[in-house]
Amino acid sequence: APTVFTAVPRVWEKFYSGVMIALKESTRLQQAAYAWSIGVGTRIADRVLAGQPVGGPLKAQFMLARFLALNNVRKLIGIHRARFLVTGAAPISPDLVKWYLALGVPMLEVWGMTETCGAATGVPATRIKPGSIGPAASYNEVRIDPATGEILVRGPNVFKGYLNLPEKTAETIDADGWLHTGDVGAIDADGYLRITDRKKDLMKTSGGKYVAPQKVEGAMAANIPYVSQAVAVGDGKKYISALFTIDPGAMESWAQRHGKEGLSYAELTQLPEFRQSIDRFLERANAKLERWETVKRYAVLDHELTVEEGGVTANMKLRRSAIAKRYADLVESLYDAEDED
Repeated sequence: APTVFTAVPRVWEKFYSGVMIALKESTRLQQAAYAWSIGVGTRIADRVLAGQPVGGPLKAQFMLARFLALNNVRKLIGIHRARFLVTGAAPISPDLVKWYLALGVPMLEVWGMTETCGAATGVPATRIKPGSIGPAASYNEVRIDPATGEILVRGPNVFKGYLNLPEKTAETIDADGWLHTGDVGAIDADGYLRITDRKKDLMKTSGGKYVAPQKVEGAMAANIPYVSQAVAVGDGKKYISALFTIDPGAMESWAQRHGKEGLSYAELTQLPEFRQSIDRFLERANAKLERWETVKRYAVLDHELTVEEGGVTANMKLRRSAIAKRYADLVESLYDAEDED
């Protein structure tokens, strides 16, 4: 029961998914208590995010909401003593940040690289902006390259160079000492930084629209409770598709509710009935995206992506090139000749 809890988005997504699974298996009275309580928490979160004060009556309702349901939710995922949560290493859905705030626990996003010796920016607890990684840390400068939109960092925390790789170092740190991070972003009027995507990861549809895959993947993972990992594909195609992996706990719960306990994970993920369950949430996920970003088709993998097979890094970032190569035929099957005309 930590007082400060730091984790990658994958962990926070799994906690949320676990709560949603437990909720499906709870009584109608418990579901009603949760719905009312999280509604109160959401109203408070909205006011906090807007920089508005929370009045006494709403505070009193929140105390009741914690007693009825929210304290149990926090205990279920081990954050009942947490003063705040920290997330980093990959983008997280703003909706998820707001959900944790509705539980009464602020979630702070930080951003950095090995080359910056850790965090280069961070969201302060006094002014949370979901989807933002905060202003620059006091020990470094951050700016946006006006030509490319790339995020640049300069300061004593920036590394000196790659060992015995002078050419690679020169490509990464320019003559003025700015580290070229490879992330694309923007800085708002308050000095808060937002990352739109990795410079090399941006996809362009055949219609000429640029799509940030991380935005699409975040919407899928945050709004489809069964999905544990989402990989957006569609570079050069007419529309965006996705590859999904399924949380084993969510899969087991679904199987119990639908009388499919005897089937394996691989068999369950390919059932038409299970796809219908995903379809019901896909519309909600797509509503968070622009029209050209929405997922038109998807495939469900029969296993989760792992470090061992090269699908993700040790901190659970997707290895897009490896995934695209391994599942090239499956991706191509999501686009037929008629679709591409």
